[in-house]
Amino acid sequence: MPWVVETRRELHRMPELLFDEHMTSGKIASVLASLGVNFTTGWAVNTKREELAAKGFASGAGGTGIVAEIGSGGEPCVLLRSDIDALPIHETAPVPWRSEIDGRMHACGHDGHAAMLLGAAAVLKRREADIVGTVRLVFQPAEEGGAGGKRMVEEGALKQFPPVRAAFGFHQWPFLPLGVIGGRPGPMLAATELFDVLVSGVGGHAAMRVGPLGRPPRRRPHRVVDPIVAAAHVVTALQSIASRETDPLSSAVVSVTMFHAGDAYNVIPAGARVGGTIRSLSFDGLRRVKDRVDAVVLATAAAHRCNASVSWSPDAYPATVNDPELWEWSARVAAAASVEGEVRTIDPTMGGEDFSFIADEVPSTFLALGQGATDFETTDDDGAPVGPFDTTVTVHNGRFVLHEDLLRRGVALHAHLALNYLADQK
Repeated sequence: MPWVVETRRELHRMPELLFDEHMTSGKIASVLASLGVNFTTGWAVNTKREELAAKGFASGAGGTGIVAEIGSGGEPCVLLRSDIDALPIHETAPVPWRSEIDGRMHACGHDGHAAMLLGAAAVLKRREADIVGTVRLVFQPAEEGGAGGKRMVEEGALKQFPPVRAAFGFHQWPFLPLGVIGGRPGPMLAATELFDVLVSGVGGHAAMRVGPLGRPPRRRPHRVVDPIVAAAHVVTALQSIASRETDPLSSAVVSVTMFHAGDAYNVIPAGARVGGTIRSLSFDGLRRVKDRVDAVVLATAAAHRCNASVSWSPDAYPATVNDPELWEWSARVAAAASVEGEVRTIDPTMGGEDFSFIADEVPSTFLALGQGATDFETTDDDGAPVGPFDTTVTVHNGRFVLHEDLLRRGVALHAHLALNYLADQK
């Protein structure tokens, strides 16, 4: 299917951010229409745009989700899902099909995910007369922080007739060799949440913090309450939540990734902002860490005579959990698509994934499709050889390159899982 590669490259050239994927959605709709697949557009309209803007996310107006169906239109129904959004990252990989929009890039492979699901739509459409049941294809916006999967669940993508019985999703995986398929029963990816801390003090002249020989200066330094010192202690104190309060056999992450304060060398600012993320392999664990972040921030700030507030993202992502029973079935069926002849059991990762909102509602399996190689060679749109490219570079990196040989495997695996699942429900 050369057109799958061409479609993926077209999507790669026009990366769009969360809830603003209008060109991407239009391309997907155009391909589905050309295949004769029935679909509806306008999904994921409740974007929580104001709340996302408060977190620094440039969110679009929404309505970019697509739901397609292939089969008899009756029960049972199995769901296949792809995400479609890009990231605010500048692409530095020397590929001919690189992003044409500065500062935006498909650095997580969602362009490949969408192309694979479109290829599967073509395969399934050719087999439609033999399908007893329905395969629902979900092209979901705003995976990268916008909880687009949750929006589509809320709007009925799972419950509309016929209701979904099981769901499957993939992610390209640079950490596994090309052709290897991985996964695990139970928690595979972490529950995640974002936090912003505002520490408020009393600003003033930078020279007025300490008097000569310890004596108060004439300008009364006690009226300056330094939020930078307080915020620095907040950062330090937060580290103890994972290192000293979490069971070593459990997993928790508290990462401070932003610290902003002041804009002049000789002025103590009135406030400081700290931001970051927390993660756990269970939602209960995430809730515990969240409660401790609230308590540690408020207590530490108060100890330094400052006030503080903590705000959280509009939607916490649950852990992505593979249903144990469906996992056993999926591992057997998916084994034929792996170069190893089996699905490799891999360790869970603390990355987040909003397929979790689907897996929270119906039995689901999420798989990792290995794409790691250092010698990916192909041709450009004119047929000239290009490469080699390193496809082991991690996601969310400007040097990330998707291995296009992965696309064929993903197309086949999507269709293989859906057809076998429906056949087994007879």
